[in-house]
Amino acid sequence: MPTLPPARLILDRAPSPIGELLMASDAEGRLRAVDFHDYEPRMLRLLRLHYGETTLEAGAAPAATRAALATYFAGDLAALATIAWTTGGTAFQQAVWRALGEVAPGTTLTYAALAARIGKPAAVRAVGAANGANPLSIVVPCHRLVGADGALTGYGGGVERKAWLLAHEGARPRG
Repeated sequence: MPTLPPARLILDRAPSPIGELLMASDAEGRLRAVDFHDYEPRMLRLLRLHYGETTLEAGAAPAATRAALATYFAGDLAALATIAWTTGGTAFQQAVWRALGEVAPGTTLTYAALAARIGKPAAVRAVGAANGANPLSIVVPCHRLVGADGALTGYGGGVERKAWLLAHEGARPRG
């Protein structure tokens, strides 16, 4: 659901087994973006795209967000569902991102299957574009989408991280 752009966001950093995470949260404690340290320009671009000019200040993410991410990386795959998040985006992007949240850990889905799930079976490329514009990497699990043949396709944090996340979740895509 679209929300008003935040006046300022808090940027926190946390370790993970696949690289330092960047987490942008709003004043209400909702996560607005997650990315990897080596993709910070991508995250900043997505934040500008979704919110325009928003002040980004160093600070701590909500303890519940940090704990949920740490718990996910420790093996509790359901922990991601406990994170409060919201983001900008078009109605179509929001539909894609909500549907991504329904793809269970340990499973993968093709872009075409996700397009069908949201009632837009011809919108496979648009689903791919929305997936690529997802500012909530890992939390809105865009890594669970694979190519039509089951092979790994692009991922905003790098295909190696996508493979790691899927293996961590027990998924067995071809790649």
